[in-house]
Amino acid sequence: MRIDAAIDAFADELLRQRGLSENTVRGYRSDLRSLADHLDGLGLHEVPPLPIDALRDWLYESSEAGLASTTLARRSASVRQFSAWLDLEGSEAARLKTPKRGGRLPRVVSHEGIGQLLTTLEGLADEGRPSDVRNLAVFELLYASAVRVSELTGLDIDDVDLNRLTIRVTGKGDRDRVVPFGRPAFDALAGWLAARPELATEKSGPALFLGARGGRLGTRQVRELVAGLLQEVPGSGPAGPHTLRHTAATHLLDGGADLRAVQEMLGHASLGTTQIYTHVSFERLASSYKSAHPRA
Repeated sequence: MRIDAAIDAFADELLRQRGLSENTVRGYRSDLRSLADHLDGLGLHEVPPLPIDALRDWLYESSEAGLASTTLARRSASVRQFSAWLDLEGSEAARLKTPKRGGRLPRVVSHEGIGQLLTTLEGLADEGRPSDVRNLAVFELLYASAVRVSELTGLDIDDVDLNRLTIRVTGKGDRDRVVPFGRPAFDALAGWLAARPELATEKSGPALFLGARGGRLGTRQVRELVAGLLQEVPGSGPAGPHTLRHTAATHLLDGGADLRAVQEMLGHASLGTTQIYTHVSFERLASSYKSAHPRA
């Protein structure tokens, strides 16, 4: 069943058969429409399935957007109710929990872990297959720029300035921002731009990253790529492109970057949203202190 049709049918039952108020049903519908938009970006247009990783990323993105904890809790409950209504036996959605502010911190990959993954990708890219050259550039740019996966897949060739080492991205609310990247990402991007014609077709258009058939690379493919790589790295929590965003932000603050500069780089409307990474950095500092200081 198409997810839009399923949402309409679910809302109708809540209103007419269960007797819930119009305001309550409006809240359910709003939550599920937001989820549908997120899944649509992953190429998922029907239910089932409702993949748990996609659901978790949706909630984390909602949290990052600054939504109140009560709204996050309602969104989580809406999905569980929707899944139960769909009668998805054993559905992963039943395991969905609300991300708690001040509770579990975002997953962060160590410098060594990132280095190992990039070494693996560089080895594959050296073999010359266009898809492997692209994968290296995708991973490098996600980590270097801390952009969202939807921002990365939305990039066109003209959005990349190799002279200034910047990309122009369109974030939430159609807000544009310019984000810097480093020399390793430059090298990976230059390699991909040289290999891109091998995958390009008439339907490629200006898209920076291309899929196997020449169309614009989708968020689902990027998610699968990054999740597959991160499975090899120790750590708990969601394993996807958002993990690289969390990791990049934390490593920037670990290195002494200004909080407001990181806020601008991430495209956060509120400084408070960015401050979660200061807690991550403090925990890493405290851990290092306890293991290294003789009087800890």
